[in-house]
Amino acid sequence: MKFFSIAGPVNPNEHYCLPLSTRLNQKELRLLIEQKKYFILHAPRQTGKTSTILNWAQQLNEEGTYIALYINIEGGQAARAHYKDALPIILQEFATRVKEQLPQQTGFFEIFEDLKREAVPAGSLLTTLLSRWCAQLEKPLIIFIDEIDCLVGDTLISVLRQLRSGYDKRSKNFPQSVCLIGVRDVRDYRIWSEVEQKTILGGSAFNIKSESIRMADFTFEQVKQLYLQHTQATGQKFDNDAIDYAFEITQGQPWLTNALAYEACFRDVTDYTRPITKEVLERAKEKLIKRRDTHLDVLIDRLQEPRVYNIIDAILTGNIKTSAELKQDDILYARDLGLIKMKGLEIANPIYQEVIPRELTYAKQEEMIQDVRWYQNDDGTLSMTKLLEAFVEFYRENSADWLADCKYKESGPHLLMMAFLQRIINGGGKIHREYALGRKRLDLLLVWKNQKIVIELKVYKDAKTLPDGLMQTAEYMDMGGASEGHLIIFDKRDKSWEEKIYIKQEPVGNKIITVWGL
Repeated sequence: MKFFSIAGPVNPNEHYCLPLSTRLNQKELRLLIEQKKYFILHAPRQTGKTSTILNWAQQLNEEGTYIALYINIEGGQAARAHYKDALPIILQEFATRVKEQLPQQTGFFEIFEDLKREAVPAGSLLTTLLSRWCAQLEKPLIIFIDEIDCLVGDTLISVLRQLRSGYDKRSKNFPQSVCLIGVRDVRDYRIWSEVEQKTILGGSAFNIKSESIRMADFTFEQVKQLYLQHTQATGQKFDNDAIDYAFEITQGQPWLTNALAYEACFRDVTDYTRPITKEVLERAKEKLIKRRDTHLDVLIDRLQEPRVYNIIDAILTGNIKTSAELKQDDILYARDLGLIKMKGLEIANPIYQEVIPRELTYAKQEEMIQDVRWYQNDDGTLSMTKLLEAFVEFYRENSADWLADCKYKESGPHLLMMAFLQRIINGGGKIHREYALGRKRLDLLLVWKNQKIVIELKVYKDAKTLPDGLMQTAEYMDMGGASEGHLIIFDKRDKSWEEKIYIKQEPVGNKIITVWGL
């Protein structure tokens, strides 16, 4: 029985999957190969790069025009910047993959053994191997090198430069086409060289790149097609609103799309006579977030990089002024990691949108001692007045230490508020978050039983902060169908707490909005 893949390359014999030929433009790839181009294929982790290229290399070999080889050089990462140790590891990977994929290429192994006897310097091992091998091949060689950006320092520089050094000899005495596969485009490599004692840019070490191809996420129709395979195999149906919801919260990110369905179909509703509904997928989403699978852990680790947290910090607050200080290369880097999308400069999908603030405040949440029962009325409804009064006190006591240690300087208050709310309503309600660059605030919709409560977070900028905030809160109340609205304004000016803290109610049309000053 097939299942949804959530780890490693997709195997069409074991996993539900899209036709691998549909993930990339084959016509574009063929043209690059025919024109003897060296190019980059990049996409976020667990997007389908490896599965697609393994399939593509096999197809090229079956067609017979070229000799194609896929290799994964991640093993060289263990040697870090010590390229003299890393290059033999990489060559051994070549030997292993040739034996698996091209066992008829016996001449390769003779060359491989000769290199070991000759003690060829590490700085020319790769060039020498490829030059000698290509010289004896009857067909042009195409190489797909995966996990290229796992290599570190002088090891990465050496590999890039050795590939570049043989470029003028293609295709008779060097590979006709080389595809480097990784998370990032080569332009984003900033490589510290211990040998040269300076930072080398990937674009300068590999200036023969002709194209950078980014693998896209699934479209709505592809998500629907993938899920339909499970229905055809088991009879278990996905409701239309379930598929709509799956695409809405994943935006077609391949790992999330598969992981969500795996959790729903193979862990939650295992009776295939019962359909997968939106409610089932909501439970699956929450379990994925709480379980912190490797995919999400790797994602969160990236949030500590300066090139990333400056961008996420600006997005969390919606601060356009901050965004003016962002570098275009850093924005593209965060996009290539799969964290953001360029349109509107916002978080890539609603699951990441929820994961990021939760994870950035995970340690703080664990420290908090909170119980939702403290903030409930006798009828079980949530008293936002009690809850926000408690947050005011909590913020006054904890914000100084939190903000001193937090890398996210602009959005630190917003994150602390979300951590406080998450700890209280965890498991009993939901928090919907809306934030993107240019919104100038963070919108929270708190759903508790039949209550819908809007909480608007803003940082005080000038006299327009309050009227703008009131208007935005009222608009968001209308959008979310909320009956209660609260505007929280964080004042970072050098003032005493007695001057900062206040609570008042303001009418906006037929609504009364409670304003909290902090």
